[in-house]
Amino acid sequence: MQFGIFTVGDVTVDPTTGRAPTEHERIKAMVAIARKAEEVGLDVFATGEHHNPPFVPSSPTTMLAYIAAQTERLQLSTATTLITTNDPVKIAEDFAMLQHLADGRVDLMLGRGNTGPVYPWFGKDIREGIPLAIENYQLLHRLWREDVVDWEGRFRTPLQSFTATPRPLDGVAPFVWHGSIRSPEIAEQAAYYGDGFFANNIFWPKEHFQRLIELYRRRYEHYGHGSADQAIVGLGGQAFMRKNSQDAVREFRPYFDNAPVYGHGPSLEDFTEQTPLTVGSPQQVIEKTMTFRESFGDYQRQLFLMDHAGLPLKTVLEQLDLLGAEVVPVLRKEFDALRPAHVPDAPTHASLVAARDEAVAVAR
Repeated sequence: MQFGIFTVGDVTVDPTTGRAPTEHERIKAMVAIARKAEEVGLDVFATGEHHNPPFVPSSPTTMLAYIAAQTERLQLSTATTLITTNDPVKIAEDFAMLQHLADGRVDLMLGRGNTGPVYPWFGKDIREGIPLAIENYQLLHRLWREDVVDWEGRFRTPLQSFTATPRPLDGVAPFVWHGSIRSPEIAEQAAYYGDGFFANNIFWPKEHFQRLIELYRRRYEHYGHGSADQAIVGLGGQAFMRKNSQDAVREFRPYFDNAPVYGHGPSLEDFTEQTPLTVGSPQQVIEKTMTFRESFGDYQRQLFLMDHAGLPLKTVLEQLDLLGAEVVPVLRKEFDALRPAHVPDAPTHASLVAARDEAVAVAR
């Protein structure tokens, strides 16, 4: 099981000081957070992609390549890469390049994002969001697996005898997660290709994501990739911790109350009761995260959102110390003990290369 963090890269005013970091400070903070994630023993760092204020990560592969040069073990991912408004050819080439630079420590999560105006900014029609996601991934999937591609579709100019460069490292494409908050079509797409499905698991009650994950698992089995409980599932989550739960609630409350994503809505108490957000002690985070398995079955990747809502870098690094020292070791032990032997680990470049080589050997 992989544990890590994901960031949306928001530039938000700290409600306790009235100051927002500069874009430069926020970008550098995200790099420091990634380095800290490796230091405390986490497995994954993932960055979102946004093209509008108040967010800064408009070029995830640039940031991840910079982080790759400063880390040795950390798996680098996205949360998400916009499959609807990015050219699939550019995605194929950018992530293959990153894959080489990071010696394979790369995967990506594809999604449509949650900012409607991004479609016209990149010459697309939001009403075509689902067809764009489906067609663009069909092409991306082929570009990584076929040396020469001929292509004609609805949404981009045709390709004739086209080769994306560089080719994927060791001839194996980066593993793809398909992220969704609400779209059964994306769960179906993930199942069709035998890819991973990542449920945001942030803003909605568990029942909402249970339906999407159950659909993905059923269809994964339908397409012959394995049994439903072998489907590759990832989940988001949110936490804010202090040794004492009352201290955590008191410290986090002004950030919650003023956060652009959920401030001025339900109370902190209501939100923590109804969604995966945990504000309390490390033990409370462990207990609530363990319920995810009860709700969604055995899964392969757990990412936490830790650095949003204006929290200062010092506080985020303290959160990662608690996550790495007191939460993840317990979760890793508990989840591993409960997982049946036939349920796979999260895919890595090494495991994908080994599976490819085994398939070739069997075919011979």
